[in-house]
Amino acid sequence: MLKDIVTIGGLTIHGYGLMIAIGFLLAVLVAMYRAKRYGLEQEIIIDIALIAIIGGFIGAKLLFVIVSFKDFLENPLEVLGSEGFVVYGGIISGVLLCMFYCIHKKVRFSSYFDIVMPSISIAQGFGRIGCFMAGCCYGSETDCFLGVEFPANSMAPTGVKLLPTQLFSAAGDFVIAGVLILFAKKAKYKGDTAAMYLALYGIGRFLIEFLRDDERGAVGFLSTSQFISIFFVIIAVILFIANKKKGLPADRIVEKTME
Repeated sequence: MLKDIVTIGGLTIHGYGLMIAIGFLLAVLVAMYRAKRYGLEQEIIIDIALIAIIGGFIGAKLLFVIVSFKDFLENPLEVLGSEGFVVYGGIISGVLLCMFYCIHKKVRFSSYFDIVMPSISIAQGFGRIGCFMAGCCYGSETDCFLGVEFPANSMAPTGVKLLPTQLFSAAGDFVIAGVLILFAKKAKYKGDTAAMYLALYGIGRFLIEFLRDDERGAVGFLSTSQFISIFFVIIAVILFIANKKKGLPADRIVEKTME
């Protein structure tokens, strides 16, 4: 757990930011490699990545402001300048902006949606490792051997052992990425891989929320993320049905031919 990796002069490299950068870079490289194999344009992948990171950052911060609205009204600059983000806000805004981009470029959104989502899961995995280093998104107090005691400069409570829900989430994200890459090879229809991501992430996030103990907003007896997770799973089911109805075959790996 290293909130701050190194300080050089007046520049401090934070663990959270470093993991975000590593995750973003690997996600782009994986998406570009897979796009080439599936016969899609790598340049569009780069554009989508840039749109997703900028739009995702804004969306994640916006949703954090919404769930922390009381604190925002009392001290808006402190909330805006904090390290708080809500992943779901980033996913929703990133997907919508990338969809508009694909419409503008007149390319099929579902094809790139399928290609990008495993990479999104990879980026999220590294992001959660960053959360662990910063101490945010921490779990409930525990006495089991998995418990972790965070240092004094962490965002998590100190002096007690907490479940490392950040690492649980990271592991789940990496597993989802692997499952999606394998699933894409067998998927029947365009959009099915993306729909599978929504279903798997929605279910996983709903369950992990039971183990978390940080402040993250609520809708009734559910956390904000659990509430959104339900809609992610519902949307996934709708997409599977719509994809089958459209009947557009999923993209396949382009076999290399001898010249």
